[in-house]
Amino acid sequence: MSCVFCSLPPERVIAQNDLAIVIRDGFPVSPGHTLIIPRRHVASFFETTDDERSAMLALLESSKAELGKELHPHGYNIGINDGLAAGQTVMHLHMHLIPRYEGDLSDPRGGVRWVIPDKADYWSKR
Repeated sequence: MSCVFCSLPPERVIAQNDLAIVIRDGFPVSPGHTLIIPRRHVASFFETTDDERSAMLALLESSKAELGKELHPHGYNIGINDGLAAGQTVMHLHMHLIPRYEGDLSDPRGGVRWVIPDKADYWSKR
């Protein structure tokens, strides 16, 4: 079975280091939606080496800086869907860096908590 991240064309790669690459998401949820992907085919963040995690975090930081210069977002969501139950659809680890902009949602409170909508709103009276 082929992996979409293992067979990316080189022109999709916008940044890289020895152990990881950066691409723009093919189905972005906001302008600048970016993916940080280890070069080694590994499904779970918890299967990565210390060096791979460090390489991914270095690219996360540099990608955030570039997005800040280019698009001036007002915030970011950072996430990993790890496992089928968490919504992972490509079984090659990838970290989402999602720029957020004032007004992109009427009420962005809760952020990543909305992966389970019934539990997201903890601030309203129940």
